[in-house]
Amino acid sequence: MLDDVVRKLKSRSDRPRRRARVDVPSVRRAYARWAPVYDKVFGTGFRAGRAAAIAYLNELPAGRILECGVGTGISLPAYRRDHRITGMDVSPDMLAIARERVARDGLTNIEAIDEADAAKLPYADQSFDASVAMFVITVVPDVVSVMNELIRVTKPGGRVVFVSHFSDQRGWRKSFGEALAPLSASLGWHTDFTIDRIMGYPKLRHVETRRIGPLGFFSLVIFERI
Repeated sequence: MLDDVVRKLKSRSDRPRRRARVDVPSVRRAYARWAPVYDKVFGTGFRAGRAAAIAYLNELPAGRILECGVGTGISLPAYRRDHRITGMDVSPDMLAIARERVARDGLTNIEAIDEADAAKLPYADQSFDASVAMFVITVVPDVVSVMNELIRVTKPGGRVVFVSHFSDQRGWRKSFGEALAPLSASLGWHTDFTIDRIMGYPKLRHVETRRIGPLGFFSLVIFERI
């Protein structure tokens, strides 16, 4: 059955297509369109990835956590209440929904919801005990700058956590990722983004990579800031 789904999606994606432009204005425009329906369209499919990342963070001692690319704030209610969370995103439309969620759900552990560029974070060095980027790193225009910023704002000994789909997979997972490329492109995601692009930073020690989500399609990648 899964093979049938992959074949059908692949047949729709075989036509030539241009690579989506990825810059901050383009990302803002894309997410302005998606903001009203984002949770309904992507909430279920990405739930396992969010749950795995937050479950890991909730095992850490109480501290300050930065969620980079907080979007609509769909993940915010799941954090342990003794963690203090700062969420940031480049999309004002997504953040408006996140702020409504914080107020509606009485999430008193949310310290701030900030509009900011992940490549130029407005936070002091070593401000956070952990930082997390869920389904974000493959969409940012400048991966190196974002990685360096997450390293900068995280305390030594803290954790830097990612959840994403990486193209290093084989078999049906690779085919499924390629088949989803048209939808991914509409959000600016790069389905050809390889995991090595977040590896090898001198101040990050790779701790663990886990396959998660539907049939292991996504990966949870954990680093220690050193």
